Amino acid sequence: MKSKLLLLSCIISVSALAQNNIYIDHATYTTMKANGQLNTSKNYLFTDAVAPTGAPVKYHGVQNKSQSSICSCMIPLDTTFTEVPMVSYGGANSSVYQDNRNDDASSILIPMPFSFNFYGAMYSQVFINNNGNISFNQPYSQYNATMFPMAGYNMLAPFWGDVDTRDFSGNPSCLVYYKITPTAMIVKWENVGYFDMHFNLINTFQLIITNGSDPILPAGKNVGFCYGDMQWTSGDASGGGGGWGGIPATVGVNQGNGFDYFQVGTFAYPGVTFDGPYNGVDAVDWLDNQGMYFDIASSGNIAPIIINNNICDTIDVYTGDTTHSVLIDSVYFTIGASTPEISQTVNTTFTSPDTLSFSYDTVMNTPTYQSFLCKFKVTQLATGLHYIYVTATDNGVPAMTTIDTLVIRSNYYPGTTTGINQLHSENILFELAPNPSNGLVLIKQNMGWTSVLTITNIVGQQIMTVQLNNKEQTIDISKLSPGIYFATLTNKEGQSKTIKVVKE
Repeated sequence: MKSKLLLLSCIISVSALAQNNIYIDHATYTTMKANGQLNTSKNYLFTDAVAPTGAPVKYHGVQNKSQSSICSCMIPLDTTFTEVPMVSYGGANSSVYQDNRNDDASSILIPMPFSFNFYGAMYSQVFINNNGNISFNQPYSQYNATMFPMAGYNMLAPFWGDVDTRDFSGNPSCLVYYKITPTAMIVKWENVGYFDMHFNLINTFQLIITNGSDPILPAGKNVGFCYGDMQWTSGDASGGGGGWGGIPATVGVNQGNGFDYFQVGTFAYPGVTFDGPYNGVDAVDWLDNQGMYFDIASSGNIAPIIINNNICDTIDVYTGDTTHSVLIDSVYFTIGASTPEISQTVNTTFTSPDTLSFSYDTVMNTPTYQSFLCKFKVTQLATGLHYIYVTATDNGVPAMTTIDTLVIRSNYYPGTTTGINQLHSENILFELAPNPSNGLVLIKQNMGWTSVLTITNIVGQQIMTVQLNNKEQTIDISKLSPGIYFATLTNKEGQSKTIKVVKE
């Protein structure tokens, strides 16, 4: 019976999609949108869309806008990323959509060398939609987001809003990029503006989908959202003005059948206010630097989401060094836990072998969302790695639980200061590309020719040590097992910087 009901649901969804589509040429669409004449309940498909021709356009390393601060799982752009091949338009309007810059367009159908499990349905090709989402059944032009669940829309939406990438001032970073590996796809909306061709406020955010086993995401997860600096929520055609107000942007996942979905939140104004996925409309700066990861490989209840910007990396605390931390020997960080489904509640607990070193205060406690301000003090603890285990459980049927591990790294520096000022520490250059990699990687650094690169695994074991003799030097990590590692660069003055490395 369940399979028959599912088949009937799919038939109804396909029928609804066909009735929801309107076919239109680009020039008419642009005029109607500017004049507020579009039916925002419909999905417009462009009749004059032409697939791009020629070789794919690679990201070429130019960053003319300021870098966003990023969550630890954000994958930096490098030359292994490609501009998303958005459809272009012929005739008099071709100049408006040159170089993959567009408003409300979508990519060609992009094949993937792996299968992505979306609530039990397997997909190996995808549309990347300019408006902050990807889809599998058809492209979407819809720029006004809706709350989830929403019948008919089959999408993963790290930030569904009215993205506009038509910046022709020579800023190549203001685009949508993607990278495909044998087991994962990464999509980055990098420094993107909003309709109508505004770039006074810009957003940077990322989506990762995998085959379920790629180490680029925490174990057991096949989807990741990650955020840099988020500055706007709504375009001019969404009832607001200046990037705010009007129809909120939506963050979440929607299968389209009406019962497989989850929502992180809806966002319509600046600030950091957030009260959970289904309460009031929230402030977009709450997303800054956040990372959230989940598994949607099966239909039914989705386990709670644990939200923290350090899930893919260690949290460093420095003993006796005021240049690295305002609080000597301690570090503060926030943890959030949310239940994706609207009718459920979430309960969060913490455990740590270092009980006396870890403490927290509850900041928010609603049925669907809890947040905590945490403190970890490393005084009298050994240098190295320490662990905090976060457990979030919902009351669904069956009840589902998520357990994530936060890694705290205690770094000892003798004396009270290192003599290196904070400004200089923030200006350290340490880059590694490509990342992820399965072989040769290029190290770029400005810490001197006698710097030492140390690679450790997630439990703190030293795997590799390399003396760097040049500002740019290639190393080979092909012999490392697939997984997450930490690369630490240290110079002779004791100054250091650590980044996450993913070995494919």
